Amino acid sequence: MSTSIERVNCLIIGSGPAGYTAAIYASRANLKPVLYQGLEPGGQLMITTDVENYPGYPEGVQGPQMMEDFRKQAERMGTDIRYGLVTSVDFSGPVHKAVIDEELTIEAHSVIISTGASAKWLGLESEQRLNGHGVSACAVCDGFFYKEQEVAIVGAGDTAAEEATYLSKLCSTVHMFVRRDQMRASKVMQERVMNASNIKIYWNTETVEVLGDKVVEGVKVINNKTNEESTIPVTGFFVAIGHKPNTDIFKDYLDTDDVGYIITGPDSTKTKVPGVFASGDAQDKIYRQAVTAAGTGCMAALDAERYLTEKGIV
Repeated sequence: MSTSIERVNCLIIGSGPAGYTAAIYASRANLKPVLYQGLEPGGQLMITTDVENYPGYPEGVQGPQMMEDFRKQAERMGTDIRYGLVTSVDFSGPVHKAVIDEELTIEAHSVIISTGASAKWLGLESEQRLNGHGVSACAVCDGFFYKEQEVAIVGAGDTAAEEATYLSKLCSTVHMFVRRDQMRASKVMQERVMNASNIKIYWNTETVEVLGDKVVEGVKVINNKTNEESTIPVTGFFVAIGHKPNTDIFKDYLDTDDVGYIITGPDSTKTKVPGVFASGDAQDKIYRQAVTAAGTGCMAALDAERYLTEKGIV
């Protein structure tokens, strides 16, 4: 049970590129935003090593360092950044409510959701141990580091097919592991994979272990029809079995797609609830990049400012 109540103009839930950018813009608009960082302050970039595709970092930057830079900038602008997890929300009334750690209730005139998404993993100890050291859930983010090298990718849907095709343009060979004897990807995506001469598909194949001490050196797989094991030397291992948006607590109030991504209006971050806006990977299942997340964080803050101005609150 929550024991105290606090009212704010703008509540930001989540602290990745979307949340921090929303905070910077909301602070500059004098919305006096309060941002709760959630379970994973900084989001997915905290488990990303080199980031070379974000503008303004000509030498590249470590993911955690970039998120620290974002946080400091938001703080300098005046954002009230807090540790804490939003455990439930109530968007049924004119003022939106969010319960923090089941102790404090925040009543907010506007809410910006930037809770992100979490990559789905295979659940292997070696996969987690080498995460950021050759194991990645984003080929577009990290494929560049494996130019002219052999890599592996796991998955069978459109994302896996798209990422395998992307990697095939950079890497010497892409070993693609598909658990069944067919792919779930659309026909056009399958054709692209089949037409790439350097993508080698392994049907009925599951990953047993990612090999390597400090960095990825190979992968052990098993054919689930013949039980035959084999070891393939690779320097990169990409997991493309999907992402799960961190949006479960909002589903009673907001429209989501069948996976859980929040549905927003065209060319905006507005949800179906007035005053509630969604940004970043909580609503973007297509691009999923730090720079696009930051862009929608900016949009959400501008949308929130307009909403609060029209209501005469700020």
